[in-house]
Amino acid sequence: MILVMIVFLFLLAVGMPVGFSIGMSGVMFFLQHGELPISTIVQLPISQTQNVTLLAVPLFIFAGSLMNASGITDRLIKLSMQLAGHMRGGMAQVSVLLSTFMGGCSGSSNADAAMEARILGPEMERQGYPRGYSAAVIGYTSLITSTIPPGVGMILYGTIGEVSIGRLFAAGIPAGLLMMTAMMITVAITSKARGFKRAREKRATLKEILGSLKETIWALIFPFVLIGSLRIGIFTPTEVGSFACVYALFIGFFVYKDLTLKSLWQTLKDSVRDVGAIMYMISMAGIFGYGIPIEKIPQKMTLFITGISSSPAVVMAIIVAFLLLFGMFMEGSVIILLLTPILLPLIVKIGVDPVLFGVVTSVVVTMGILTPPVGVAMYIVCGTLNCKLQDFMKESVPFIIAVLLLVVIYVSFPKLLLFLPNLIYG
Repeated sequence: MILVMIVFLFLLAVGMPVGFSIGMSGVMFFLQHGELPISTIVQLPISQTQNVTLLAVPLFIFAGSLMNASGITDRLIKLSMQLAGHMRGGMAQVSVLLSTFMGGCSGSSNADAAMEARILGPEMERQGYPRGYSAAVIGYTSLITSTIPPGVGMILYGTIGEVSIGRLFAAGIPAGLLMMTAMMITVAITSKARGFKRAREKRATLKEILGSLKETIWALIFPFVLIGSLRIGIFTPTEVGSFACVYALFIGFFVYKDLTLKSLWQTLKDSVRDVGAIMYMISMAGIFGYGIPIEKIPQKMTLFITGISSSPAVVMAIIVAFLLLFGMFMEGSVIILLLTPILLPLIVKIGVDPVLFGVVTSVVVTMGILTPPVGVAMYIVCGTLNCKLQDFMKESVPFIIAVLLLVVIYVSFPKLLLFLPNLIYG
């Protein structure tokens, strides 16, 4: 597997698309072991995707695109402005709340960062925010979006690691709310230190807030509807993805009436493109991961890390450092696909709850979209706001510290995340 990893990293370094890099490097394992039938290389991508639970991935991606096209985003921006616009650094606080609300609709940090950069970025610049700060706020608050269900990363982790997706979704809600709190505190401290303005002079009245809540309630209750339907047993994780699509179509066509046949067609095309990229990487991961159990990589990784320390806290710190490092060079979904089978046995051995580890993994690897050299969301927000990369990195420091401290809180006080799944599922 060492040669496989070398080839994989080399292909990434020369600019090969991630899906091709995964598949081509995985083939090297078969070339090393001539006794293995070459026909298996053809069979693995097919068998890797023959998993009913994985159907939830394209369905939730389509549902998220439908939510964005149905007019929910504009209504959530209005509600966010009413709730946080009067605070110091009001537009930055609006970004935090908007990312939280979008968590139940989109589930994609990249999509949230792109949307907020286009919509909030120009207004933040007009109000005197440095471009680097605006980009950092919009980028790092987007991490909340993929933490609150339905997040594709958690679906992949649950499927690959055979961990309850319902419990992961339930743990994602307090995890996302804690992240929202941490980001709001960070924005408040930095805004006060730098004298940023309020977005509106007065607090919104209770009547205004209730009016906006009435308009957005369909989006805000969505994560709870998902978890409730899973818990009661109305839907399986796959079926709840189908329900999400029907739910989004109903809202778009009959509640808000902003979804048209033309926008539906565009949403379908965008979703097919996104789903194709993700499912191709998933299928190629079958080739890459074939040699992991044969070479006993999980056992070797366990011996290596526990040889450094047997303390769960130290082991988790080492693993988080690994995930951060990998996140700088690979897309989060790829990391989850490749490393979950390796790291999960170690996590179980040291007594860490797999649900807690799933949330931590999702948060840490998603940070990779905001770090060089391949941070997709970083390039999106910097390009949209015409911001220099060095300015973005400098302004990102307080938010990086906030996220890492939050990970420490997750690991140190697991009941903060696990109380809800334990309450719902026992």
